Amino acid sequence: MQKLKQTKLYRSELIPVSGKLVERYNKCLVKLGFAETKLKTFHIDGIGWSPEVAEEKKNNYYLNNGEANPHGIIISPLQKGKPVYNPVHTFDRDIMKFVFKIHGEKIKDITRDCAICLDFDQGIDAFYEPLDVLKYNEVTIHFHLINNLKNIQKQQLQLVETFKRDNNFIDETIHQQLLDSAKQYGDLRNRDLNLHELQFTTDSFYTKAFGGVYVLRDFITPIVVFEDEKWYKEAIKDTNYEVLLYHIVQPELMDKLRDHVIIEYDLEKVVKTKRYERIKKFEMAQYLKKTQHPVRDILNDPILYKSYLNKLDIDSRKKIMSVERYLEKLETSNQFKIADIVDVKIFEALHQPHSSLEAKHQDLIWKLLVNISPKDVLFWYWYDKEDFYKNFETWDDSLKDWVIETISNNI
Repeated sequence: MQKLKQTKLYRSELIPVSGKLVERYNKCLVKLGFAETKLKTFHIDGIGWSPEVAEEKKNNYYLNNGEANPHGIIISPLQKGKPVYNPVHTFDRDIMKFVFKIHGEKIKDITRDCAICLDFDQGIDAFYEPLDVLKYNEVTIHFHLINNLKNIQKQQLQLVETFKRDNNFIDETIHQQLLDSAKQYGDLRNRDLNLHELQFTTDSFYTKAFGGVYVLRDFITPIVVFEDEKWYKEAIKDTNYEVLLYHIVQPELMDKLRDHVIIEYDLEKVVKTKRYERIKKFEMAQYLKKTQHPVRDILNDPILYKSYLNKLDIDSRKKIMSVERYLEKLETSNQFKIADIVDVKIFEALHQPHSSLEAKHQDLIWKLLVNISPKDVLFWYWYDKEDFYKNFETWDDSLKDWVIETISNNI
């Protein structure tokens, strides 16, 4: 992972937390029902999640009270626009953008001396069955200030009113109460501490609940895709919902996504793109063992690439070059079928979201396609960083260099 960190491709936009901010962060943790962190310094992302605190607690989802109850922490206006590195849902970053869009100025003021706890309420106390994820609709965002600052503000205002009445302005006890409150909490009289709750409407999304679930409900028929086979088998027993259910490895899923105009492919067009070159080279890398040259050089040098390609067994060569072979054969006869020549995982990787989809839906479908067939290292990095990082650790150092170079050249 050090290679990624050096090139700022690994969680490079985290915000450092130390001193008073640690104290405020801990107060938020306690208010949300979690244990404090013992760390003196750490980093947080846009939603308040910290990789160091997650490691300390041995729980990547330490800001969740169960899968149905995620939370967030805002301790700095610098969190505005920052990535959410460990999202529970694909809409988490959109929620934070929405929060800062509506309450940005108030957050900037409040976080001068206070922290804000966020409660994302889907109206679901807990998940019991896999298809409970279909209950996601409106997410109500509640805001809670640490130290009961709003109540302190009311107390200050009441003290001021008491001070103004009759001859109370000469009462030294009231003087002292006002001074003590102002010294501890600052002058809150003219501060706007009212963060009204917000409503965020979900549409299609991905959630990490039940081992990972895609809910596609903005298309012809709602489609639910499970990454975990156990929960998929559990879901098909539920007859309360009229939805199409799939496990992510089922071949029928791709057929249905094409039929519902959610994805598309054009082999003649895509074969001329950089994306195809990345996919083919990454596929080639899987067959390079104990090479005389670094993998990075083999993939970048056309002469070395051809040399090593021709050293592979015939079946491996056919698989890597299956798309070109199919298109060549198609020029002589239209009797050839894709399934007979093109490797199925390469074929799946060459699909893309249908051009008619909205941008937010395209991002979700790209993530789904990457999860179905992770062959394009750039899109893998863009759309599923966690899975990319996990796999990156297993690769040859020279392949890592090629991957980093490929991503860096496309950012």
